Amino acid sequence: MDYRIKSRIWIESEHGVFLGEGRVRLLKAISDTGSLSKAAGSLDMSYKKAWNLLDSMNKTAKEPLVITSTGGKGGGGARLTTYGESVIKTFDTINQKCWEFLDNELKQISL
Repeated sequence: MDYRIKSRIWIESEHGVFLGEGRVRLLKAISDTGSLSKAAGSLDMSYKKAWNLLDSMNKTAKEPLVITSTGGKGGGGARLTTYGESVIKTFDTINQKCWEFLDNELKQISL
């Protein structure tokens, strides 16, 4: 039988959760769609929840992860900052290294 260890990682600050898998999915969806509203819809998330998550991340980060522009005749939009893109890459790398470490540790145990 093949066993795997499952884990979820998140990054916290003194203000609570800063970044986790769901928040990273939201950031990636914003990058893909160019819109907070479309990103929320693609994740079956309410706009209000998406806005609250984004607001929380932007307030906790050392610099904004996403820049938004308000709607109007031309429509609004949202785009990741360079810092936001680097945060996603760093989080994904940490996650991958964690899973690899846990898989290697599990191999040391005979179940």
